Amino acid sequence: MAERKLRLLVAKPGLDGHDRGAKIVARSFRDAGFEVIYTGLRQTPEQIVSAAIQEDVDAVSMSILSGAHNTLFPRVIELLKEKGAPEIPVFGGGIIPEEDIPGLLEAGVKQIFTPGTSTQAINEWVVANIHPRA
Repeated sequence: MAERKLRLLVAKPGLDGHDRGAKIVARSFRDAGFEVIYTGLRQTPEQIVSAAIQEDVDAVSMSILSGAHNTLFPRVIELLKEKGAPEIPVFGGGIIPEEDIPGLLEAGVKQIFTPGTSTQAINEWVVANIHPRA
Protein backbone atom coordinates (compact mmCIF):
# COMPACT_ATOMS: atom_id res chain seq x y z
CA MET A 1 0.00 0.00 0.00
CA ALA A 2 1.36 3.42 -0.92
CA GLU A 3 2.13 5.87 1.83
CA ARG A 4 -0.40 8.68 1.94
CA LYS A 5 0.50 12.19 0.83
CA LEU A 6 1.73 14.61 3.45
CA ARG A 7 -0.95 17.10 4.54
CA LEU A 8 0.51 20.52 5.25
CA LEU A 9 -1.26 23.55 6.65
CA VAL A 10 0.14 26.84 5.34
CA ALA A 11 -0.84 29.62 7.72
CA LYS A 12 -0.53 33.38 7.57
CA PRO A 13 -0.94 34.58 11.18
CA GLY A 14 -1.22 38.05 12.56
CA LEU A 15 -2.02 41.37 10.98
CA ASP A 16 0.41 41.16 8.07
CA GLY A 17 -1.48 41.34 4.79
CA HIS A 18 1.32 40.16 2.49
CA ASP A 19 0.75 36.58 1.45
CA ARG A 20 2.56 36.26 -1.86
CA GLY A 21 5.40 34.23 -0.33
CA ALA A 22 3.00 31.95 1.53
CA LYS A 23 1.07 31.31 -1.68
CA ILE A 24 4.29 30.54 -3.58
CA VAL A 25 5.33 28.05 -0.89
CA ALA A 26 1.83 26.51 -0.81
CA ARG A 27 1.88 26.09 -4.60
CA SER A 28 5.35 24.56 -4.40
CA PHE A 29 4.13 22.09 -1.78
CA ARG A 30 1.19 21.18 -4.01
CA ASP A 31 3.44 20.76 -7.04
CA ALA A 32 5.72 18.50 -4.97
CA GLY A 33 2.77 16.19 -4.36
CA PHE A 34 1.73 17.29 -0.88
CA GLU A 35 -1.84 18.02 0.12
CA VAL A 36 -2.06 21.69 1.11
CA ILE A 37 -4.56 23.56 3.23
CA TYR A 38 -4.06 27.34 3.07
CA THR A 39 -5.69 29.33 5.88
CA GLY A 40 -5.72 32.72 4.21
CA LEU A 41 -4.67 36.02 5.77
CA ARG A 42 -4.84 37.32 9.33
CA GLN A 43 -5.35 34.07 11.21
CA THR A 44 -5.09 33.87 14.98
CA PRO A 45 -3.04 31.12 16.60
CA GLU A 46 -6.34 29.64 17.81
CA GLN A 47 -7.71 29.52 14.26
CA ILE A 48 -4.51 27.94 12.96
CA VAL A 49 -4.50 25.22 15.61
CA SER A 50 -8.20 24.54 15.12
CA ALA A 51 -7.67 24.13 11.36
CA ALA A 52 -4.61 21.92 11.89
CA ILE A 53 -6.55 19.55 14.12
CA GLN A 54 -9.73 19.55 12.02
CA GLU A 55 -7.77 18.92 8.81
CA ASP A 56 -5.60 16.22 10.46
CA VAL A 57 -2.41 17.76 9.07
CA ASP A 58 1.07 16.35 9.37
CA ALA A 59 2.67 19.76 9.95
CA VAL A 60 1.95 23.47 10.23
CA SER A 61 3.97 25.90 8.12
CA MET A 62 3.68 29.58 9.05
CA SER A 63 4.76 32.66 7.12
CA ILE A 64 5.38 35.68 9.32
CA LEU A 65 6.52 39.06 8.05
CA SER A 66 5.04 41.24 10.79
CA GLY A 67 7.80 40.94 13.38
CA ALA A 68 5.56 38.97 15.76
CA HIS A 69 7.39 35.67 15.17
CA ASN A 70 8.65 35.43 18.77
CA THR A 71 5.02 35.45 19.95
CA LEU A 72 3.14 33.65 17.18
CA PHE A 73 5.31 30.56 16.68
CA PRO A 74 5.49 29.68 20.41
CA ARG A 75 1.77 30.37 20.86
CA VAL A 76 0.81 27.93 18.10
CA ILE A 77 3.09 25.27 19.61
CA GLU A 78 1.61 25.91 23.07
CA LEU A 79 -1.96 25.62 21.75
CA LEU A 80 -1.18 22.39 19.88
CA LYS A 81 -0.01 20.94 23.19
CA GLU A 82 -3.08 22.23 25.04
CA LYS A 83 -5.42 20.76 22.39
CA GLY A 84 -3.79 17.33 22.54
CA ALA A 85 -1.80 17.53 19.32
CA PRO A 86 1.80 18.14 20.42
CA GLU A 87 3.07 15.76 17.72
CA ILE A 88 2.16 18.18 14.92
CA PRO A 89 5.44 19.90 14.02
CA VAL A 90 5.58 23.62 13.30
CA PHE A 91 8.02 25.21 10.87
CA GLY A 92 8.03 28.32 8.75
CA GLY A 93 9.74 31.44 7.72
CA GLY A 94 9.57 35.05 6.80
CA ILE A 95 11.38 38.18 7.84
CA ILE A 96 13.03 36.73 10.92
CA PRO A 97 16.33 38.11 12.22
CA GLU A 98 19.11 35.52 12.50
CA GLU A 99 19.50 36.32 16.21
CA ASP A 100 15.88 35.26 16.88
CA ILE A 101 16.18 31.84 15.22
CA PRO A 102 17.92 29.98 18.10
CA GLY A 103 15.17 31.03 20.54
CA LEU A 104 12.46 29.90 18.12
CA LEU A 105 14.15 26.53 17.66
CA GLU A 106 14.46 26.21 21.43
CA ALA A 107 10.72 26.97 21.72
CA GLY A 108 10.01 23.97 19.50
CA VAL A 109 9.91 25.37 15.97
CA LYS A 110 11.42 22.64 13.78
CA GLN A 111 12.94 24.90 11.13
CA ILE A 112 13.03 28.55 10.10
CA PHE A 113 13.50 29.55 6.47
CA THR A 114 14.70 33.07 5.79
CA PRO A 115 14.22 35.21 2.66
CA GLY A 116 16.01 33.81 -0.35
CA THR A 117 15.54 30.16 0.59
CA SER A 118 14.50 28.26 -2.52
CA THR A 119 11.22 26.40 -2.61
CA GLN A 120 13.24 23.34 -3.63
CA ALA A 121 15.26 23.56 -0.41
CA ILE A 122 12.07 23.89 1.64
CA ASN A 123 10.48 20.91 -0.12
CA GLU A 124 13.60 18.82 0.40
CA TRP A 125 13.58 19.68 4.10
CA VAL A 126 9.90 18.69 4.35
CA VAL A 127 10.53 15.33 2.66
CA ALA A 128 13.44 14.60 5.00
CA ASN A 129 11.82 15.80 8.23
CA ILE A 130 8.02 15.62 8.09
CA HIS A 131 6.30 12.27 8.10
CA PRO A 132 2.65 11.21 7.94
CA ARG A 133 1.07 11.02 11.38
CA ALA A 134 -0.35 7.71 12.51
